[in-house]
Amino acid sequence: MLGAVTLLLFCQLAGEVLVRLIHLPVPGPVLGMVFLFLYLLIRRHVPEAVERVSNRLLDHLSLLFVPAGVGVIQYASQIEDAWMAILASIVGGTAVAIAATAWILQRLLPPGHEPPEEPK
Repeated sequence: MLGAVTLLLFCQLAGEVLVRLIHLPVPGPVLGMVFLFLYLLIRRHVPEAVERVSNRLLDHLSLLFVPAGVGVIQYASQIEDAWMAILASIVGGTAVAIAATAWILQRLLPPGHEPPEEPK
């Protein structure tokens, strides 16, 4: 279990270090997740200890949103000033994500593939 936690923290640290060294416009933990993903692809399976630790973290995921909620409250006046831009970003980003997902799905499905019928 300690090895799994160490692996997760090492991936995050590696992402943070690389982002700061070469000034990437990506959060370090996101790059760390990419490193973890690549590691798991190379291994071709998720070790049981990593799965257990990950599930425990996911069980308490709501606690990780507390700092973000405090930040929203702390900057409420700035959010009030920019609510239109924030709303446009959320709606626009969601639309782009849905369109990109649909486009990628069309490219990945074999030609002539029909979607399953909905149950009646």
